[in-house]
Amino acid sequence: MQDYVIRAMDKEGNIRVFVALTTNLVNEARNIHNTTPTASAALGRTLTAAAIMGTMLKNEKEIVSIQFKGDGPLNTILAVGNSRGEVKGYVGNPDVELPLNERGKLDVGTAVGRNGKLIVIRDFGLKEPYIGQSNIVTGEIAEDLTNYFAYSEQQPSAVALGVLVDKDTSIKAAGGYIIQALPDATEEALDKLERRMSQVEPVSSLIEKGYTPEEILNYVCSDFNMEITDKSPVSLTCDCSVERIEKALIAIGKDELEKIIKEDGQAELVCHFCNEKYSFNKEELIKLLNEVIS
Repeated sequence: MQDYVIRAMDKEGNIRVFVALTTNLVNEARNIHNTTPTASAALGRTLTAAAIMGTMLKNEKEIVSIQFKGDGPLNTILAVGNSRGEVKGYVGNPDVELPLNERGKLDVGTAVGRNGKLIVIRDFGLKEPYIGQSNIVTGEIAEDLTNYFAYSEQQPSAVALGVLVDKDTSIKAAGGYIIQALPDATEEALDKLERRMSQVEPVSSLIEKGYTPEEILNYVCSDFNMEITDKSPVSLTCDCSVERIEKALIAIGKDELEKIIKEDGQAELVCHFCNEKYSFNKEELIKLLNEVIS
């Protein structure tokens, strides 16, 4: 089944809901970065969040970045999404593997760390992007995003993200949802939602059972009269190119370029997001140096 996100709203105007199926793109990221199960779960949850939050953007050029900078062995996790449903991401240390936690689950919280910052950058194509941040509270990704929405954006939200890793380390199921209260939401509706959220199964279990985003919506929001307003595909897509890498080399400046030309006579840069390698010989580097000088 193709990965996609649906957007829905209850007809009484209390909540809006985004539900994503991301099994394919998370598995593709696992293949690219050769992540261990724990790293796959952490990166997959963050990519899923970026896919959902990307669909919240209004304009084609807008971009959202989600960065976890915790004190755990994974180091940094970064995921980037846009309004076209394209996401990319990487984890600082893809080789991390830890014992299962006390509930017998992958210990994402320890791998991410429970001290550090969650930073969300919304680039609206203006001079200055919006940057929001909050403290990491559990390292489990979903709980941290719930906390971020409440305290950094004053947006009461329920976030559920899940990645189920198979025995062969491939991704068996991945997806998630974000439910947000609308400005005119009643206390009765929010209490009803809170009770329901305490009863639902983990989202990865639902996807493993074959639930579609539409069926997850109906299951989770069974107490609400929901209406789907949009459905859009999501995919793992990197926008790196020779031109972008050339700009990165030019940006390091005249002195560093001259040093590379003199000492190495060549350069190889690797894209963090897709592991694509870009090689430049001496003549190509000299050409870039001339651009810097001119």
